[in-house]
Amino acid sequence: MNVGIKVNKLKFFSEKFIWVIAEHAFLTCLFLFILALIFGGVFFYKYNILAQKVEPEILTQTFVLKEEICQNIFEVWQENERKFEETDSKKYSNPFEKQVPLLEEG
Repeated sequence: MNVGIKVNKLKFFSEKFIWVIAEHAFLTCLFLFILALIFGGVFFYKYNILAQKVEPEILTQTFVLKEEICQNIFEVWQENERKFEETDSKKYSNPFEKQVPLLEEG
């Protein structure tokens, strides 16, 4: 029974709150606009102003290629290219072509 009373109070409060907001529409819009400006200013400061002050890290480690791995990749690419070029020379039969047996007259 307590749950029913709490739900009714919550429903009454939410309806009253909506009516108060609707009656003071200009002040509500003004408050939301100022709130949006504050949040926008904070995000702008955080992601634009502070980001310019922080120096980016300079990488001291150089990029190293392992010769073995590069050679294996190169071989795989050559094999794939060879297989691709072989498909140009193959003659495939048309599976949709009607095949009629040869009739021998005799």
